Amino acid sequence: MSLTDGYHTIPPGKLADVQTFLEMRAKAPLRPAPDGPWRLERLATPDLSRYRAAVHRVGDEFLWCVRLAMPDGELERFLLDPRVEAYLLVTDDGDEGVLELDFRVDRECELSLFGVAGPLIRTGAGRRLMNHAIETAWSRPIERFWLHTCTLDHPSALAFYRRSGFEVFKRAVEVYDDPRVLGITRRDAAPHVPIL
Repeated sequence: MSLTDGYHTIPPGKLADVQTFLEMRAKAPLRPAPDGPWRLERLATPDLSRYRAAVHRVGDEFLWCVRLAMPDGELERFLLDPRVEAYLLVTDDGDEGVLELDFRVDRECELSLFGVAGPLIRTGAGRRLMNHAIETAWSRPIERFWLHTCTLDHPSALAFYRRSGFEVFKRAVEVYDDPRVLGITRRDAAPHVPIL
């Protein structure tokens, strides 16, 4: 299906956003990142409730829902897959960042989840997390490191990814069930996006 110019009605209970796909074809230089009161913890044995709580903490305001909607068994299989690396950024206040690197496609790595909680935005924590992602991804024999972000993500996300060395290669419109309507995220999450 091809979208025509103009407006397209989105049914009640649905959301629509524009996804921007970016890729890095060679390791980009790392940008300076300050030290901070945080540490990275790889989830070797996933604690699903802890992981989901971290995803809620980081992503509710941006209506992240893919990991939250996964049944326990599917999420556990994903996190235990040796081709997936999941990390939490931990501070004295708890889990404040999430990073997923998905190597399940040969010679590729998808940055499948990335973000820090609101209090850590613009502190350098995101840069530290991204530097770790770039180093880890390119330590494997990959030819492509890629991600997608959307218009519901933090307003600085796209510029941050571009500064990190990713280049835009595609855009798409995504329509999906509103996670607030489904009860996956808080009903009052992302108040800047009205519920229909």
